[in-house]
Amino acid sequence: MREGRVSATTAGAGVWVLAAGALVLIGLPLAGLLMRAPWSTLLHDVTAPSALQALRLSLACSLGALALCLVLGVPLAWVLARSSVPGLGLVRAVVLVPMVLPPVVGGAALLFAFGRRGVLPLRLPFTTAGAVVAEAFVALPFLVLATEAGLLGLDRRYEEAARVLGAGPWSRFVHVTLPQVAPAVAAGAALSWARALGEFGATITFAGNLPGRTQTLPLAVYVALQTDRDAALALSVLLLAVSVAVIAGLRGRWTWR
Repeated sequence: MREGRVSATTAGAGVWVLAAGALVLIGLPLAGLLMRAPWSTLLHDVTAPSALQALRLSLACSLGALALCLVLGVPLAWVLARSSVPGLGLVRAVVLVPMVLPPVVGGAALLFAFGRRGVLPLRLPFTTAGAVVAEAFVALPFLVLATEAGLLGLDRRYEEAARVLGAGPWSRFVHVTLPQVAPAVAAGAALSWARALGEFGATITFAGNLPGRTQTLPLAVYVALQTDRDAALALSVLLLAVSVAVIAGLRGRWTWR
């Protein structure tokens, strides 16, 4: 009995050590960023004209990408959760691909699909609209997966009751299903927006790095690292603050309710 307690304690200590190692792996780089940040000139750096320009463009592109994700992603999640059409497993796998695909490869794929010589030739490369599409490409899976999980967890008796009372499919979706799944959609939307805001590889490959046109905040950080390290650190702290705010919002309101 005593030996069992000792082994359990030892195992518990080992788990704590490994957990501490994981925390160091994640937390130490963030702490290093905060320690090296130029706090005395932080406000000046993040309010410089070039930084504000990149911030405005980042907000515009990420919100545009979020709107595109909502318009396309919620119906796709509904199809994945409620349809019995053969091949949905393959569709779900395709939806997941941008989450594991290297962003640069995703940007190249977008270029070959929507470039001048692409499958569907459009004037999207190296434009602001192209940056929106690139961000939506990498952010869409987060919204789809969160919304699908919410739909799969719903009590469908309310929808059946609405059907019996004469509500049509669209009316049931808007007035019954959507309000119930709203927290999942909100969580997916927050994650999608944060992912779009921080997107780098697909954007620079597909839309380029044109100041005032496609140079979003992550791209501005990349440029500043080569010319002005303090400005790069300040912009990085700004992006970190936004990320922490999103995670804090998810923790308090949606994911662990």
